Amino acid sequence: MTSAIPHVSPHRRAESAWRSWWLAARPATLWAAAVPVLVGTSVAVALSGFRLVAALSALLGALAIQVGTNFANDVFDFEKGADDDDRLGPTRAVQSGLLTPRDMRAGMLCAFSAATVFGSILVFIASPWVILIGIVSIAMGIAYTAGPYPLAYLGLGDVFVFLFFGCVAVVGSAYVQVGEVPMLAVWASVPVGALSTAILVVNNLRDRETDARARKLTLAVRFGSGFAKAEYIALVVLAYAVPVGLVVAREVSVFGLLPILSVPLAVRGVRDVLTLEGRPLNETLARTGQLLLAYGSLFSIGVNL
Repeated sequence: MTSAIPHVSPHRRAESAWRSWWLAARPATLWAAAVPVLVGTSVAVALSGFRLVAALSALLGALAIQVGTNFANDVFDFEKGADDDDRLGPTRAVQSGLLTPRDMRAGMLCAFSAATVFGSILVFIASPWVILIGIVSIAMGIAYTAGPYPLAYLGLGDVFVFLFFGCVAVVGSAYVQVGEVPMLAVWASVPVGALSTAILVVNNLRDRETDARARKLTLAVRFGSGFAKAEYIALVVLAYAVPVGLVVAREVSVFGLLPILSVPLAVRGVRDVLTLEGRPLNETLARTGQLLLAYGSLFSIGVNL
């Protein structure tokens, strides 16, 4: 006697598919795309150069690139063996069977196509140079885990995140509004890049054993957990040194020290990185993302007071 196949309504199937794609987009990481645009826009506001359409296009473009990069990471890490049944981090869509590699490649193409649309708007209202920024950002998002020399597998992921989720994103967001590269934006990109990189450091510290088996030679794999912990601390210290330097140099008012209010979150993150191992670091990773959001919000307010 065969058992009846349960009926699944189209609505339930659509809801399940939506949740799978939302999971693959990694919503907890999207602050790393939004905060740089927030900070870059705050610099534009401080310089009386705020442009709403440019700011929104930069934000949506950055989010699309982040999602596309996450989709690429999901499928290519699975194919290279970095995501397997021993995975300690959150569920990955391809590895868990929620989406196929073909699905994920199609999603990656859609996300990067959306980024191209928003980039085209910025080209029209800001500068042709945005084309170069967009092409390089998308290419690096794919090259992070794909190709014969993927950045993450060569230990270059930290440099990639610092440059593209710090310098390029913050300075680029200010540039498309102000029409030039303000030095304040350059300095503001440093702590944003540092804390974005700190998120990656927690991820690599957690996954160093499975990454080593997959020959994903992150800095945590190359130099060990002690190096990764020291790197995390150095990035946090760098982030808080920048506003102090800006205030001392009188580039911003004393309100530029507002990010210091987020220090308790930073201290908690440092404590966890020094004491936790494996799966418990998932909470530390999320908390470091919260630190980035809190720091970026406070910095954005401070430079305009």
